Amino acid sequence: MNLAVIDTRIGAPSSRELMERALDPYMLLGMPHLTPTGLSETWLMKELGHRHWIMLARHLQMENADFRTGDGGEAYASICATALRDADFSRARANDILEIRSSLTALSRNQHSSRHRLQIGTLSICDVEIVSAFIIRRRPGDNHALMRAEPCRDAPARYGESALAQRASAIRRGQFDAQTGLPHDGQATLLARLVPDAREDFNGAGLLYFAHFQRFFSGTLEAAMPGSFVGSRQREMFFLGNIAIGEAVEINLLRGPPDDARLLCNMVRQDGKVIAYASNGP
Repeated sequence: MNLAVIDTRIGAPSSRELMERALDPYMLLGMPHLTPTGLSETWLMKELGHRHWIMLARHLQMENADFRTGDGGEAYASICATALRDADFSRARANDILEIRSSLTALSRNQHSSRHRLQIGTLSICDVEIVSAFIIRRRPGDNHALMRAEPCRDAPARYGESALAQRASAIRRGQFDAQTGLPHDGQATLLARLVPDAREDFNGAGLLYFAHFQRFFSGTLEAAMPGSFVGSRQREMFFLGNIAIGEAVEINLLRGPPDDARLLCNMVRQDGKVIAYASNGP
């Protein structure tokens, strides 16, 4: 008697298939996604950053997110600004189904914006915008030597606009006062000095991960002014540089006008360069 053996093993899915799965709009919330106060903002920004990069790869008709310059060198879709609007993370509970609806807009060949609307049932959790720009290292391994670049792949697109990207660009040009309404050289209070962990705070490209900038700001502000960061519903962050592994950073609270309810902080690396701003609103 002959027995037919049927191989029921299924081959591993392609990178393209896995990218599609990663953009599934529904997610069952569990302990990795939550904190005692609700949805974890650090987890959320990592997740949305990942979706941003995947959508960007799809937009450029790539099989994965291995971005390259015309000469074949590595390029990184670096996050240069993020904004949270109407955040209410306290609504999230274990076993809730989180819905994430995302869209991507090309602002130029170099710069892109993604928008993400989060809901649990009919309840809005927050709206998030992420702006990225392609960068390269001018010198291998030097996180102080980052510069803008254009990817080797291009996709026909009608370029859109983003007020957040325009504010980020103005701040990079030094137009700080006009964009924030706060004095660039005003009084600053040192809140913390810390050294990010190479094993946890840097990403696979060796750069300080954008989501951990937010974590440093939140932890520092909560320690100094309990409730000031977790309770805020509006937040914008602007990223102006990066640091080397083992390098210390300082987080400062910047003083604004007495009637301004916002909190503004900056992060400064050892050579004195401001590498990030965080602005919180009520």
